[in-house]
Amino acid sequence: MALDIQERRPAGIDLSEHGRSEGGQAITLDARLFIQVLVYTGCQDARAAAQALAEAGIEGALYADLNDPNGIGIVVLNQSADYFVTELRALLQQHPFNGYSPRRAYTMFGRTYSIGYENDLEEVLIARPHRHVCNPDWSWAIWYPLRRTGEFEFLSNTERRKVLMEHGGIGQAYGRADHAHDVRLACFGLDRNDNDFVVGLLGRELHPLSATIERMRKTRQTAQYLGQMGPFFIGKALWQSAMP
Repeated sequence: MALDIQERRPAGIDLSEHGRSEGGQAITLDARLFIQVLVYTGCQDARAAAQALAEAGIEGALYADLNDPNGIGIVVLNQSADYFVTELRALLQQHPFNGYSPRRAYTMFGRTYSIGYENDLEEVLIARPHRHVCNPDWSWAIWYPLRRTGEFEFLSNTERRKVLMEHGGIGQAYGRADHAHDVRLACFGLDRNDNDFVVGLLGRELHPLSATIERMRKTRQTAQYLGQMGPFFIGKALWQSAMP
């Protein structure tokens, strides 16, 4: 008889995502969205790829690669990590995907996460990232991984919050102005290059996304505490699944 998932976890270890209700009460949710970015070259007709993704019921998007006229990028969302090595794996081993050449340096994989103050964890972890990727009005996208330096982890909690608030405040301002909308993923132990995070910036036009990254370069987090960024995948959506 299979053990209940709670019984299999060591006592005292909480893997849930944490937030705060509007009344200040602690809330938790043991769910998250996994997102993978896969990039291919050798695709001369992306319509076949779009049709295959749609027929398979994939949740995500298909992009034309800005820097490769025969390139595409596929972004796939699912709440189960198993999905990526079962159903998605089987799909990508078939036509037309088995005729493309993967650009493995651009593969990214991560999970949504909470910071600890969010008052609607299902919205933050599941619904909002899904809407951002699938919003037909936000067809341009830049996806990239990054890794912080070890020095950031030795900052005091107060100093760390200051660094993150400066960075996050810029992102929120660009989002309110409808210039750029982000998807933030943790990828600790999930990335062959030992990155910490994957970031997706999505919007109506490409220039504001580039301008957002330019503005972020002047923050303490980027200028002082990031050890590596990229490679960057830049694309425009050719197909997106329906918004939730």
